[in-house]
Amino acid sequence: MTWLAITMSLALLIPVYEAWQDDNIWQKMLAFASIETKTSILILLISVMRDDWMIGIVGVLILSVGNASLMLLAHVIRRLNER
Repeated sequence: MTWLAITMSLALLIPVYEAWQDDNIWQKMLAFASIETKTSILILLISVMRDDWMIGIVGVLILSVGNASLMLLAHVIRRLNER
């Protein structure tokens, strides 16, 4: 189980590199959404490993609310670029 957590932590580096390298705002937002999803899944994995459901609730909140706020931000940026 710990190898899975280490592998998932290393997989977080791929979108970080992509966000750092690219100047396109949509590519950066896609990379940040990927980072947020992977982090929340990692939090859920750790909560199952520790048998601590309070940490799991935080992971679920990050997973559900984080993507919604990112999509709202994408919509606002798109509307600003239309003007």
